[in-house]
Amino acid sequence: MNAVIEAVVGIDVSKKKLDVVLMQAGKGKSKVFANNAPGHAQLGRWLVQHRCVQQSTHVCMEATGAYSEPVALALADAGWKVSVVNPARIKGFAQSELSRNKTDRADAGVLARFCAATKPELWQAPAREVRQLRAWVDRLQVLKDMRQQELNRIEALHSAEHAAIKAQVEAHVAWLEEQISALERDIDDHIDHHPQLRADAQLLQSIPGVGATTVAKLLAYAGDVRRFESAKALAAFVGTCPRQRQSGSSVRARTMMSRVGHKALRKALYMPSLVARRHNEPIKAFADRLAQRGMPPKGVIGAVMRKLTSVIYGVINSGLPFNPLLAMPRLDAQDGI
Repeated sequence: MNAVIEAVVGIDVSKKKLDVVLMQAGKGKSKVFANNAPGHAQLGRWLVQHRCVQQSTHVCMEATGAYSEPVALALADAGWKVSVVNPARIKGFAQSELSRNKTDRADAGVLARFCAATKPELWQAPAREVRQLRAWVDRLQVLKDMRQQELNRIEALHSAEHAAIKAQVEAHVAWLEEQISALERDIDDHIDHHPQLRADAQLLQSIPGVGATTVAKLLAYAGDVRRFESAKALAAFVGTCPRQRQSGSSVRARTMMSRVGHKALRKALYMPSLVARRHNEPIKAFADRLAQRGMPPKGVIGAVMRKLTSVIYGVINSGLPFNPLLAMPRLDAQDGI
């Protein structure tokens, strides 16, 4: 950020309200607003009333999904500088301060001090078509989970006395199947109607192991992959980066996947990684080398997920379909030359 920040704002977001702490010129002010459109507008007016300037005011809040995104969008659209940060960072910062109180107002103060101390990067609002796609993808997953629950119930309803209940559950499954199919068509049509989404989807589907369902989740949850500075940054967002635990001579824990990232997106990449492990030649060769070196199977799959994330970034960032020759390591790299 080039502009000098003269005020920081911490917002503790909950379902119904926003606890706000404004730190300006060494003084703090607090106020509570409703977490709805009128409350968001009132928050903006309150900041202006306290002589906050959009270019020199930094607003910070935790990422809480459906609760934080509306207020973040409202403030960003109004021109305020907004950061939406991982709650784990705020928790660590609060622990470093030895914070003893746990209230909404205290949490808002921690957010404001975190913002002033670390100057987190600004949040980029996802495009409207990406937000719509994400809503549909989330709804599709809910319906699939409901279908699986009902199928599990059908398996438990064997006796004749449960025939009426079983028929009712089967009818519900049939209705869910119709809704799932219709929603999948809506998602495909939505992607086809937006040139950038359609182009990215075609690039992603060129990767062996990545199907239409995974493509929709990638586009919905990661948005425009080009916004990440590197493949490593994308892997950090997903949570597929390796996590090492070594200290002195006594701590020699095995390297594990960090899992600090987007849980739904990481879950979406698991099955495609299993498929790529067997049918994507460059990734298969990569996984075979790790297995030959003695890495356990679960560790190999974790490394494959990390590799697949890099391939996804490379395909989207280059604008070229997947090329196994480019993904395969050179002979000198394989031989350690």
